[in-house]
Amino acid sequence: MEPGSRKHYYVDGFHSRKFLDTYCSSNPEVAFAHEFMRYPMEKFHQAFSTGDIKGGLLLDFSIGPIIHHLYSATKYFTDIILLKPTDHCIVEVKKWMDSRTGAFDWSHTSALATELAGTSDQYEEPEDKDIGLRAAITHVVKFDLSRENLTDPLVLPQADCLMINCVVAAISRDLEDFGRNLGRFLKLVKPGGVLLYYGLLNGTFYVIGGDKFHGVKYNENDLKSILSNEGFVIRHIEVSQRKTESDLSDFDSVVFCTACKEQKI
Repeated sequence: MEPGSRKHYYVDGFHSRKFLDTYCSSNPEVAFAHEFMRYPMEKFHQAFSTGDIKGGLLLDFSIGPIIHHLYSATKYFTDIILLKPTDHCIVEVKKWMDSRTGAFDWSHTSALATELAGTSDQYEEPEDKDIGLRAAITHVVKFDLSRENLTDPLVLPQADCLMINCVVAAISRDLEDFGRNLGRFLKLVKPGGVLLYYGLLNGTFYVIGGDKFHGVKYNENDLKSILSNEGFVIRHIEVSQRKTESDLSDFDSVVFCTACKEQKI
């Protein structure tokens, strides 16, 4: 399939449940279980467990209707707002938030979140993780890249923390567009606020339901350059090579990064 014939998440959307079944299922054969579920959950948990990242408002931009990377944030933030580019993703998230029949079952990731928390949560059941996260997510908002204010007419306050998970490369056309979109997201962080970033490096596509979707190829240095240009100081960055063999995507490694927005004096 030629690159020009690939679908684009932001333009074409994708079937949210097919996405979850492909990359987030409890099926032991699910592709990229390490890269898409366990590893990012471990990294976000480690970042929050230092106790240095906390505050009132956390904004999350993540691909599809995923929520599993957010469990650790609930202890440190009172208000979590999810931002999604498609109505289909919003409907899928709200189905889970309302515990409706047919909602995606995240019990395998809530169990992992309990495992990661260890002895500090030894009396907490995995179901409590879901309840706590549902309570912490106060809004699920659609964003529109064509508008100067991404969430127009809603005006969001700047956040104490911004979480980004695998979405920027999926909604962008090329590397220049990737930098522009990431920069717009970063402007939603208040001075002194923190970015937690997780993404797939050097990938150009991913497959959902037999359809190949476009992804922007970028590397660690591209990310560092963009963050520096936007006034962020990197606290920690690590790249891990892909462990999974699958034809569903061609990325070769993943990156996790924490950075702080400089305060103007």
